[in-house]
Amino acid sequence: MTRLLEQALEAARGLPPDAQDDIARVVLRLAGTDDETVPVELSGDERASIAASKAAAARGEFATDAQVRAVWSKYGL
Repeated sequence: MTRLLEQALEAARGLPPDAQDDIARVVLRLAGTDDETVPVELSGDERASIAASKAAAARGEFATDAQVRAVWSKYGL
């Protein structure tokens, strides 16, 4: 176990039981040992969309602050 994971577990020990269970569920999902999580099969279109988004991010193409605010205001956020 890495030092960082040991630190995270030590920090979790001081939390209430419900919070500890939430953290445990996340760790199990990330480790791929959570029986409740079923992998989602992506369609070809979904894979292409994700690839296009990753390529845009690699080129540094992100929404401006003004564009983000415009979307938020459109939905009352």
